[in-house]
Amino acid sequence: MTSLPVHEVADPAAFHRKLSRWNNRRLAPGVPHAGWIADAREDAEMILLEGGFVERMRADAAPYLRDLPEDVEGFIAWFEALKGSGPGENDPLFPWLAEQATLDEMRWFLLQEVAGEAGFEDLVAYAQVKMPTRPKLELARNYWDEMGRGNEGGMHGPMLEKLALALDLHPTIEGTVWPSLALGNTLVAFSTTRRYAYHALGALGAVELTAPWRAAHVAAGLKRLGVGAERKYFALHATLDVEHSRTWNEEVLRPLAAQRPEVIRSLAEGAVMRLRAGERCFAAYREHLWEPEQVLQSA
Repeated sequence: MTSLPVHEVADPAAFHRKLSRWNNRRLAPGVPHAGWIADAREDAEMILLEGGFVERMRADAAPYLRDLPEDVEGFIAWFEALKGSGPGENDPLFPWLAEQATLDEMRWFLLQEVAGEAGFEDLVAYAQVKMPTRPKLELARNYWDEMGRGNEGGMHGPMLEKLALALDLHPTIEGTVWPSLALGNTLVAFSTTRRYAYHALGALGAVELTAPWRAAHVAAGLKRLGVGAERKYFALHATLDVEHSRTWNEEVLRPLAAQRPEVIRSLAEGAVMRLRAGERCFAAYREHLWEPEQVLQSA
């Protein structure tokens, strides 16, 4: 299944730009100001629009969940099988990036990725609120790794910023394809809206599960193109996320599924929705970067 879901908006690009600008405003640290009432009114409107968007994505994910197991072992096996076989997995874009993309093509791809980056450490921090002890501790360990274990040089976010600086990337909302904005908007909605808290854990777990293959190909492409130490962000995630995925599945997903089997579907929906969002990104990237005949061959 590769078709885009039907939006209740005439222009999905305009919708996701608006949602991205709202997320940037509402998540930014601020101080009391005279316009807070106008901001609160905008928040009320946007929360409804965001909720409608997420519910449409839930409906889009439903066909992937028809055979979702309801027991713990079955669910964990189902989740782990998403690696390599879930939506967007093994996309031909990534071997192409590793082996054929020019520096300008790689820069455009990375520009989209940087623009759509929602900040994994912040998403984890939001998602762990009021979670049970065992998952909360694993989320804390994951957060600490993202934060370089207290060492600024090891922080993952600044690593990506250094790569963007080295390649002279200047991401803007207007210059980003809407599926990339939608991916970031989906993850922010999950982590900041408590009714989607378990969706957030499923989605972030899917990132850890599936990122290494893609990161390894991007790192290989950057090395081929002569990018030096700045490619560390992708080289690190090609290896570190393998262990992150193992502990996420064992310490977050398994105990939640055992203690609260009613959240299994939310965990699974979040994972599928994140992978579907990535699948749409990869299709949009190929459409921009490849010749029409290449796009047809990959369909």
